[in-house]
Amino acid sequence: GDYLVTIEEKSKATFLRAYMNWRCMSAGSSRVCVRMVGHKMEESYSETLKEQMSIVEMPLSDPPLCVSCCPVNGDLLVGCKNKLVMFCLKYLVINQNLTVLDFERSLILHVDNLIPAEVAFCARHIAITTELDVLILKLELVEQSADRTEQCARRINTLEKPVDGGPSAHTLQLELDEFIICQKPVELLGEESKMCEIPITLESTELPTEDTKRFQVCYLLFRRFTPDQSPFGFCEETKLHSVQLLPVYQTAHEETEDKRELLSLFCFFSLPYVGYLYSVGKLVELISTYQYSEKSEQAVLTPQFLHVITSENLQCFTVRCSAAAARDEDPYIDTTVKACPPVALDVCTLRMQLFIGPRAICHFKNHIILLTKADTEDITERRKPTRRMLSRKADGIKSRTNSESEPGWNLYIINTVSTIQLYREMVDYSRTYENVKTESCIHLLSEAHLLVRAAIMDPSSLKSDEKEELLSAFRESCAFLGDCYSRFDTKDYHLALPYYRMSGLSMTEVLERLISEGEVQTYARGFIFYLTHSLNEDLNEELSKESANKVLQIFYLADPVQLPHILCSPCMKNVCPLTAVKYLQKVEKIMPSVVLTLTKAFMALKMGDLTMYEHEMDSYKETILACGFVGQPKLLRQRKEGIVIPTEFAVHLKEMQPGLLVAAIVALHENSKIELEEADAFFKMLCSNSENTIPQLLVDFWEALLVVCSQEEILQELLLRVTSQYVWRLSKQQLPETKPLKTAEDLINSCNHFGLIFPWVASIMSVESPSNEDYHEDISKLQSLLCSQSINIASALPVLERLAEAGSVGLTIHVLCKTRLGKYEEAIDELLKRCPDAAVLYAQHELKDDNRAVLWNKLLPELCKRTRLTGKGCPVLISSLKAETLSVVAMELELRDFLSLLPEDGTAAFFLPHLLHCSQRRLLT
Repeated sequence: GDYLVTIEEKSKATFLRAYMNWRCMSAGSSRVCVRMVGHKMEESYSETLKEQMSIVEMPLSDPPLCVSCCPVNGDLLVGCKNKLVMFCLKYLVINQNLTVLDFERSLILHVDNLIPAEVAFCARHIAITTELDVLILKLELVEQSADRTEQCARRINTLEKPVDGGPSAHTLQLELDEFIICQKPVELLGEESKMCEIPITLESTELPTEDTKRFQVCYLLFRRFTPDQSPFGFCEETKLHSVQLLPVYQTAHEETEDKRELLSLFCFFSLPYVGYLYSVGKLVELISTYQYSEKSEQAVLTPQFLHVITSENLQCFTVRCSAAAARDEDPYIDTTVKACPPVALDVCTLRMQLFIGPRAICHFKNHIILLTKADTEDITERRKPTRRMLSRKADGIKSRTNSESEPGWNLYIINTVSTIQLYREMVDYSRTYENVKTESCIHLLSEAHLLVRAAIMDPSSLKSDEKEELLSAFRESCAFLGDCYSRFDTKDYHLALPYYRMSGLSMTEVLERLISEGEVQTYARGFIFYLTHSLNEDLNEELSKESANKVLQIFYLADPVQLPHILCSPCMKNVCPLTAVKYLQKVEKIMPSVVLTLTKAFMALKMGDLTMYEHEMDSYKETILACGFVGQPKLLRQRKEGIVIPTEFAVHLKEMQPGLLVAAIVALHENSKIELEEADAFFKMLCSNSENTIPQLLVDFWEALLVVCSQEEILQELLLRVTSQYVWRLSKQQLPETKPLKTAEDLINSCNHFGLIFPWVASIMSVESPSNEDYHEDISKLQSLLCSQSINIASALPVLERLAEAGSVGLTIHVLCKTRLGKYEEAIDELLKRCPDAAVLYAQHELKDDNRAVLWNKLLPELCKRTRLTGKGCPVLISSLKAETLSVVAMELELRDFLSLLPEDGTAAFFLPHLLHCSQRRLLT
């Protein structure tokens, strides 16, 4: 909204008026329309409304004392005795060519025994000051429920009472003039501010509709001051002034240029000699305290500066709003990724300009508007103006007297120095401290950085010509701060890393900035910290041979322990391996380690010196070497654009020591240095296999990982993967391209997930054709897996179905699956159908305890039936029935139950020995 609101006094009456369409007056039009707030305008006035200024009268039951406009949505807050009145800005569409601004009184906040001196209003946040008290509130939306609204009103009315039960500070009437009673200074933040003893009641004045908003009061801050004391008594001039709420928006981007999203909110208020800046957004806290060199008259806060006027000066201070807002906006601030100067950084005085008799100040864009009076004697009290004005975009100019009746009034419009120019001045000034005062140099550069950051966050900067210039200055300021933290011995040396990252400089460019040719240099902790982290990360930058050798020399002098790790960085690819080995040999004499030995072997490979390589690799056992790779995984794998790439070392190990390579990758996985999917990609790339082809070395890795893996989710994934690979190779009659590192027997002896193969499985396989001998290992490993209890059969069934018709192998797999699923009768049917010789062995092994009933209910009658049909032509069935099945049944059943199972047409001589055995067992028991 583009309007002007004033508090005017005429004939001892005070009026609140809003001036709409006021710019047409400056264009030469003298037509004025006067109307009441909320007055319905007829369409016939549409043409005249375009060309005339409208004065909107806003009647109030009590005289208005102060006023504030919300810079976010244009709403209006008026302070009266014991209450605050809120007007909502409305856009009235008269016709398609004309929209008129108007207000609607929507809410009244009744505040008992409070006379506001000043108010500030922004995004439903309200700041109220009296002479010595500050109260900050927030109007929170609540659900549109009548019961809930009544509860809120009751809750606000029944706030906590004073603990001492004494009279309230607002009702205390002093009858004795010779005594002055002052309460203690108080600061209450957040939830504690409810104890401020200032009850507030909300009264909605809108017509109730479905869209009517209901609010409740949330207390954010309460602070009470006491008058300054001196040997001569109390200073009655100790009064608060210049309360202001300052919004900071999300950083402007092209896609959001038409939207301003509120990010943070700050509140400023001041005493004559001290100013206070609070953050009242996500967290309520004191950010900065400003000490003035002389008594202040008024102050105005902007996102970049605090401007303060005294009796003869205009002072300018830096602010920390952008530092606090940056942390609200970006969670990566204060990490190794991004940095920002701290909110607690001491503020600076930038400029002090002399003026004669400053009276009032306000701010608009890059202008400071200053009202002065030549006569230094203040003949009127500042807090009783005859006319008070307020613009939506800047809290208005407050005139002390009628300008017509007194001479000497002057109005100054001061253009502030552009952000870029001031930034350049601060950077230049910081260089004077570069070699003298470390902290002063960092402080000045931090101020310059925050100055540019605040300008970038300003939504209006998006359309500015200096947008790109600001971004360039921001990157430059980050580079300067990175230089400071790299060169200087400071406790915050680690900030060199995030500032250099934000600067966009490459490692080569940073080295050029910090290393001087021909000079003996000492390297500060910040520089080493930056190099260490940058080299240990997977950057795509490769240093030149000269730069890489220089880095090698730097670490040998500054931090020799890091040499093995630095040499494994992809950035150091072009380093001279001979020079590297010489440095490593020097370090090894002082601090030998497995990682250092492996790094020397790596360098030997680069030089093509296999004799040296073998000597280094023979220094430790393979198990120790495998653990050594955990100390520096980049010896085996590196990342480029998110892809895992094997090193030359890994390629050599694949050919010469594949067992060590597999053991090393297993150790990396178990120490969370490589993920399972990354390991898969590593082996596929190492073996030059396509995405869908599984190399044997990867299967070896899966099998080795099964031995040590303890995570159930990964375990089941591995079991399914090896099962799928065994089944694929058996179904495709595909042999592994390399010899497996472990046989089935090795896995059975070393891994709990590979079980001993059951006798009945061996019995079935004993009649297998010789054609399966080539795939014996895969068959045995698959059967061993299914003979254990580890694999989830239900998830593996779709994979195993492919072997259902594969002769004896398919039969064993099919029966093993049926058994694991508890389908014993189906398994016996399958065996009796395809391999009856193994049926009794199966029953002996599998049909135990609760499943024993299947033996005599299913297997015994079936064997008897088949024996009777085949006669003596099937000796296997007869021997199985006689030697195995009947012996087990005679031991388990009672005599009567045993007799009931025997066939009526059976030969008595065949069954008699087992009946006698059963009878004798019964007599013995």
